[in-house]
Parts: sequence; C-alpha cells; structure tokens
Amino acid sequence: MIATVFPMHSYHIEGGTPIQGTVRASGNKNAALPCIAAVILTSEPVTLHNIPDIEDVHVMFSAFRALGGTVEQLAPHSYTLCIRTVHTDNISEEYSRQIRASILFAGPLLARTGRVELPPPGGDIIGRRRLDTHFLALRELGAYVEHNGTFIFSASSLQAADIFLDEASVTATENAVMAAVLAHGTTLLSNAASEPHVQDLCHMLNSMGANIEGIGSNILTIHGVSQLSGCEFCIGADFMEVGSLIALAAVTHGSLSIEGIRNQDIRPAKRAFATLGIRWEQDGETIYVPPEQELCVQPDLGGMIPKIDDAPWPGFPADLTSVITVVATQVQGTVLIHEKMFESRMFFVDKLIAMGARIVLCDPHRAVVSGPTQLTATELSSPDIRAGMALVIAALCATGLSTISNVYQIERGYENIVSRLSALGAHIRSF
Repeated sequence: MIATVFPMHSYHIEGGTPIQGTVRASGNKNAALPCIAAVILTSEPVTLHNIPDIEDVHVMFSAFRALGGTVEQLAPHSYTLCIRTVHTDNISEEYSRQIRASILFAGPLLARTGRVELPPPGGDIIGRRRLDTHFLALRELGAYVEHNGTFIFSASSLQAADIFLDEASVTATENAVMAAVLAHGTTLLSNAASEPHVQDLCHMLNSMGANIEGIGSNILTIHGVSQLSGCEFCIGADFMEVGSLIALAAVTHGSLSIEGIRNQDIRPAKRAFATLGIRWEQDGETIYVPPEQELCVQPDLGGMIPKIDDAPWPGFPADLTSVITVVATQVQGTVLIHEKMFESRMFFVDKLIAMGARIVLCDPHRAVVSGPTQLTATELSSPDIRAGMALVIAALCATGLSTISNVYQIERGYENIVSRLSALGAHIRSF
C-alpha cells in the first residue's frame, strides 16, 4: 500500500479585524476536476480557462499525466491538455487515495479504452460516500464491474440505456454522462444531478461535439456520437468560495466586493443568508457585501425558529453547511441547521463549542445554534475542505490567536487562501 504524504503546515490567525477590499472568485473546483477527466474522451488538445490553483487540481493533473497526457500552462489559470495515446488504464493508488475525484476517470477511460482499474477513491471524511450509483449507471451502459479491493470496469462496447439513478449523485451523473456521450444510441439519464459544475461539464462536452439535451434539469438526454474533438472552454466561478467570502465579510463586520461571480449559481444560498440577516448588492458579475450588517435571525411565520437545510441543487449547497453554522454563532437569535446529506459533516461543531459557541448537536444531522457568541481563540485542526474554511472564518472573528493544523485539507479547495485573505486585511500566516 502506498502511503500518501501531505504537506505539514499550519495557520496562525489573529481575529477581530474586519475584512475589506476586492477579491476575484476562483474557478469552480468541482467543475475543473471532471472537465480535466473529460479530456480523455478525445485525442485532440483541449484548452481550459479559469482553472483554480489548488491541491486537488494539481493531483488531478498528475494523474492525467500518468495516463499519458500532457499539461501545458498557457497563463495563470489557463491550460492546454492532450492525451493522444492512453498509456495505461490503471489509476495509481498514489493519486486515487488523495482525492475522491479520481473516480471521475472511470467513465471517460471506459469509453475510450474499454477498461479501467481504480483503487477506492479518497477525499474528505464526512460520512459514508457510497459508490453504488456509479456502478449502477455504468452497468446499465454495458460495463462489467468487479471489486476485489480495486474496482475494475470493462466493456467491449458501451450501449445507450434508460437509466434512473438511485440518488442524484454529482460524480455518478458526471461519470454516466462522460461514458454515454460515446455510447451507441440515445441515453436517458433520470434523477441526474444538476449542479452548476455538472452543467459546466455538459456544456464543455457539447463544445467537443457531444449532443446532450436538458442541461440544468434532472433529466438528461445524451445522443451518442462516434468521436469528440478538442475545444476551448471556461469554467464558472466557485460559488462555494463566494459563499464563504460573503460569510467572512459578514461575521467580521467588514465590506467586500467579489468579482467574477455567476448570479444563478449563488441564488440558492441567498435565502439561507437572508434568514440570518445577511444581504448583498449585485451589479453584473460583482457582489458587494456592505459593512456593519444587522445580523439577526429572521423567524418563520408566527415567530417560529427557522431551519436552514441543505438539498441537491437547486437547494442550499451541502458544502456551505459548515460555513453557515459558523455564521449562525454570530447572529442574534436561534436557528436549526439540518445537514441531510452526510452523517459526519456536523461533527466539527465540537471545535466551535470549544471556542465558546452555544450549539446543541441534536444528532449527526441537526444542530441548534444560538447567538451571538464572542468566540475565543484556540488550537484547531481542519477535518475537511469546507469545515476547514469554516474554522478559518471562526478564527477570524474570534478574540486572540488561533492555530489551525492539517490545513492541506483547506488548500485542496481554496486557492492561495493565506495571501488572498491577507490582502483583504486578515491577520493570517502560514508556518
């Protein structure tokens, strides 16, 4: 077994300073990773723009090179990728264990070579993250799936199918789409995920010559084609990062302009933030979060305690649940946070409680938060990408000097976070 080695460094964060200035949103990590994998579907060059400079992208590039591909950086955040000949259909354990997105190589490799061998993927530990939906979809398309410690997918040819996914899994939808674009016939994919990153992948594939209808809905019609060509494509902004920055500005009582956003991507989060009294102004592709907002829970009809709960798109994004929980600790009133999708994501609240937050963890999925509470600095460890960023936000609104370890988890999903936050006035440094 190959041991995965992560960079060992930490953050020192001095809280209490309002965030101020202008920042440009990074590219969407969850769009970049499947778009990189999709390049395998053609032997021609593909140019991708707005690719974030994060650890998960670096690992994905390394895995792509190991398969026989080339990666040429044209400019910051712009790359041309090409894989004229696939040298191996085996994803090494070194890369598979580092990121869950390694599973995204299954669909395109199966479509191009007829076989792929993939060790169990790694990634965030936020509860059981089943892979059954991937197997269901690929089997329906004619693949044979074996599991003997490693997953082996094989198919002499892929045939279109009428597929109903047993859950609206983002990565399973992406794998099914990438396999189906080169399958014989027309595939109907129902209960498909429809998140912005899934939409970006589908639009990129259509730019390569695929024929996908229903993009943005939960029913996709995929007319198989014989081959795909190269293309040039720009992925959208990371709306998880945008939501995190909005939260940071609000809880530090700062003012922040965020450029390069897509309005339709941030809309599902707007109502949840409004429940906590947070508002922003929008002008085209720029959001402005004004200073000194009156952070107060807006009760439901009859004065009832409101609930913020996540859901598949277009519901409130699960990846912002950790962030919105931190925000709730700084807001006057009581709110129920209900995380319905992952049974371990809410366990990070013990770290907030250690900082002084008033939170009752009812069960693995629900937490009651009463605020506002003045958080105090402490030593913390990042359990995953999103909870790690939530802890950064908590530390920046706390009194005193906090230390956050295991920050590799944060840097997997947030680009140059120390330098970008420092430029906004945050007292944060890496050591």
